[in-house]
Amino acid sequence: MSNLEKITMQTRGTFKLNNEILTPPIPLQVATQIGMLEYENENLRDAPDKSAVVVLSFGTTYQDSLEKNILATVNTLQNAFKGVCNALSFTSHIVIKRITENAGFCPYSAPEETLEKLLREGFTKIALVPLAIIPGLEYKYDVAIFHEYKTHFKKMTLATPLMYWQGQENFPDDISEVMAALDLPAQEKGTAILLMAHGTPDPSNAYYSVMQEKIQRDDVFIYTVEGYPLLENLLPKLKNFSKVILKPLMLVAGDHANNDMAGEHKNILTRAGFNVEIQMQGLGENPKIREIYLKRARQAFDALNK
Repeated sequence: MSNLEKITMQTRGTFKLNNEILTPPIPLQVATQIGMLEYENENLRDAPDKSAVVVLSFGTTYQDSLEKNILATVNTLQNAFKGVCNALSFTSHIVIKRITENAGFCPYSAPEETLEKLLREGFTKIALVPLAIIPGLEYKYDVAIFHEYKTHFKKMTLATPLMYWQGQENFPDDISEVMAALDLPAQEKGTAILLMAHGTPDPSNAYYSVMQEKIQRDDVFIYTVEGYPLLENLLPKLKNFSKVILKPLMLVAGDHANNDMAGEHKNILTRAGFNVEIQMQGLGENPKIREIYLKRARQAFDALNK
């Protein structure tokens, strides 16, 4: 058996193969590594236990939104995992670059640098906690980081993003859980609520259609900045409304919320005759959402010590 095969077989996901498959081939094992990922390095079995939680966030250049959303979520995790090292890493190299250019330095490093630093400091168990909303391109970067660094540590886990499972078979319904936790205004005649998501060219963009189905309100519509549906796709569905409330369906109310939602999108709706209200709160300001992230983090952290 090659080293690659050994590494592959030691990586486990939440999904379990049918037990009738006694000797699953390597490609099948790789294909079914979904859900929370877990890797244990047998060569480091006797290494001392020193654990860290690494929060992976895209990041933002908006300091106020950083504090209210990202740092508030990190603080929730720190309060839960007392005595455990908690590190925040930005996955957007562009955000790191812009912060560095504006402030002279950036206190948050990329995941690669963060993990190299923890390795030098003797940490052996790492729980990676993504603040991604769906398993799109950002989360796939997190998965790639997991596979790149998992063999460097005694044990590594990767939590699932905010919404991953859709209630199929015996798995949780993350989407219904998050939709129920959204801080939405009460239904009001003539008023529609538009939730602006990011969108992605990845096939996971289909998650937004599932969200729309599971939100179970006929006055709430989800659209994206860079995916489907776009704002113009929703306009025909708003003919019975005179007022529109715009809210971001993103962790932070950052660049897209301030420039797209409160700028171009508001102007489009205003020109179309709607009274437009902006509610500029990211998901991280919602304590119920932070608790869901904590639940994902607990699963990954607990797996380090089982």
